[in-house]
Amino acid sequence: MDIHVIPTKLDGVVIVETDFVRDERGFFIESYHKQRYAAHGLDAGFVQDNHSQSRCGVLRGIHYQDMSAPMAKLVRCTAGRILDVAVDLRAGSPTFAQFVAIELSAENMRQVYVPVGFGHAFLVLSDTADVQYRCTNYYTPPAEVCVAWNDPDIGIPWPLASAPALSLRDAKGMTLREYLRNPTFRYSDQL
Repeated sequence: MDIHVIPTKLDGVVIVETDFVRDERGFFIESYHKQRYAAHGLDAGFVQDNHSQSRCGVLRGIHYQDMSAPMAKLVRCTAGRILDVAVDLRAGSPTFAQFVAIELSAENMRQVYVPVGFGHAFLVLSDTADVQYRCTNYYTPPAEVCVAWNDPDIGIPWPLASAPALSLRDAKGMTLREYLRNPTFRYSDQL
């Protein structure tokens, strides 16, 4: 089995397609193989795996951890469907405030690698969705930061029929303009 790494318009954010076998019994996939990922430049040193389940219309993000505990993520949806979004938060980057949105599902088995310097969010499109993400740092609440999911300067066209279900933290995310007063990430830092 091998992996196929597909670049996006955001340098460092990539889609990972993994070979898998499907037959009448179900499927088999190697969801992570350190040597194969490293051969494609994804030698991230993961330390923690997370798993969330959410109902349709739940929107989580735009999250990141500051430089006291920076975190990259390898994200996959193992049940249901989500719209997964990465946003460039590296001040001075030629793609600053731009985003990529990729549908991840149990059916397509795609993964997205979101490096340090980018915010991450997702919206649940199916009745429920299980999202699993492998992280390069430990969850550290004092380092956790949230940018507003609906910031007009980012302009993510979320496919929503009604208001999303948000956590209190996500409902109070800072604007991109507030972020720029003291940006966490700078493109010149070569993250």
